Amino acid sequence: MFCVYILYSLSKGKYYIGQTNNMEDRLRRHNSGYSLSTKNGIPWELITSFSLPNRSDAIILEKKIKAYGAKRYLISVGFYEQ
Repeated sequence: MFCVYILYSLSKGKYYIGQTNNMEDRLRRHNSGYSLSTKNGIPWELITSFSLPNRSDAIILEKKIKAYGAKRYLISVGFYEQ
């Protein structure tokens, strides 16, 4: 199983979208400064994740969310109200 996840940085006010097959480890790595793309936004909070059966599907959803924008995507799936 793979998952696509959306993180939020309170310190930067920004979202981050990624995909992984180990969510716990990936979040730990984001918050430890291991990932250069998220190092400056620590701490990161997991907003939501979507489980998918394989990496191909996860990559497709990740690209879709990135193209649409994390906040807009979350509103469109009913996670947030405008």
